[in-house]
Amino acid sequence: MTLDKAKILEQCNAICKDTLMETLRIEYIDIGEDYLTAKMPVTSRVHQPDGVLHGGAMVALAESVGSAASYVFLNTDDFYIRGIEIAANHVKSIKEGEVFAKASFLHKGRTTQLWSIRITDKEDRLISIVKLTTIAISKTK
Repeated sequence: MTLDKAKILEQCNAICKDTLMETLRIEYIDIGEDYLTAKMPVTSRVHQPDGVLHGGAMVALAESVGSAASYVFLNTDDFYIRGIEIAANHVKSIKEGEVFAKASFLHKGRTTQLWSIRITDKEDRLISIVKLTTIAISKTK
């Protein structure tokens, strides 16, 4: 599979307009043969009351990048992509800066896909590890 990285990233970022991804300021920044990476700024907009990154914001970031990766790597002319299960383990707090979420395939099935999403800080320290299952639903049904 030959990727036009710039075009794919531009398309991923364009479809975020007026969505939760835009609200959270998620930006898709890198893509490879089997992964997609996004970043999100850590500011008070995504803090929990005690001033650290909210776990729900990390889960939203993870589901966004995993679902977008399914969208990129599957034939979405024929299918809708939906997240059907997500599990997250938050292992480190962060108060400011940016977090990076890299979604990598664990399983690429025709119907279901399983993603591992590592959320790290700019020094590549693990903040959260997330497992996401997506499903491809036929548009003809």
